[in-house]
Amino acid sequence: MPLSGPGETPAAQPLPVSFPAPAAAPRATRRGAPGQRTNSAPADPDSEPVAGDGAPTPQLAEPGAADPDRQLVFFGAETAEPSVADLAGLLAGPGEVHRMGGTARLSVAVDAAWRVHVLVAELAQRGVRATWAPTDDDRYVVRTAYTRTIVPLATAWLRGPTQHPPAGFQLDGRRLRLWLAAAGAAEPPDFLLRLGGTDPDRWEAVGAALAAAGLAGDLVPPNAGGPAYRIVGRRRILRLAELVGTRPPAAPSPAWPTRA
Repeated sequence: MPLSGPGETPAAQPLPVSFPAPAAAPRATRRGAPGQRTNSAPADPDSEPVAGDGAPTPQLAEPGAADPDRQLVFFGAETAEPSVADLAGLLAGPGEVHRMGGTARLSVAVDAAWRVHVLVAELAQRGVRATWAPTDDDRYVVRTAYTRTIVPLATAWLRGPTQHPPAGFQLDGRRLRLWLAAAGAAEPPDFLLRLGGTDPDRWEAVGAALAAAGLAGDLVPPNAGGPAYRIVGRRRILRLAELVGTRPPAAPSPAWPTRA
């Protein structure tokens, strides 16, 4: 699936299909101790209205289970059809949403070309057109088109210039899949889910949604390599793998959690 940036500039040559595993980032101490253009298939931008949050019913624990991490995977990425509401997963991470008149656009900066491939394909599955472009800091930015389809998402997340999860925000497998594709990083034996913004209240709300999904994580602060949530323990990594589903073909094997 070749991709190219707007205008076919030298900095935006087609991305390769396969990529090496990303270099491991410095390991952060847990619990805060310091340590161009590719469009998806055209779709009517107003054809899929989405509720402000579109959150599913909370997951239920297994009968008789004392461990809150051992929950049934009712909302894995492969158990329901993709929806525009899934884009909330990008906003849980480093994604940003912007309003323009009666439309809105979502954008996210990523650190590897394989993430561009995965995100453009995932957005296309949801009928959302996307473009990509290289950035000045050797990364890439993936953007949706401005569309009324994303306005409810913007309305739910924006408080003036501030972006914050809506009340009752929840994470399911499809949302986690998008977040992981944009900003997940393997740091064996753990896994990082990188956050966006600078507001600790925003991070706390996202952390609560992770915990409700059976993925309680340790917050890594900016001065220790974050902001991010570190998912620790074999059981939680396995649950993350079950929720996000099969590894996309463009993603390197070490970059995606496995169910093994």
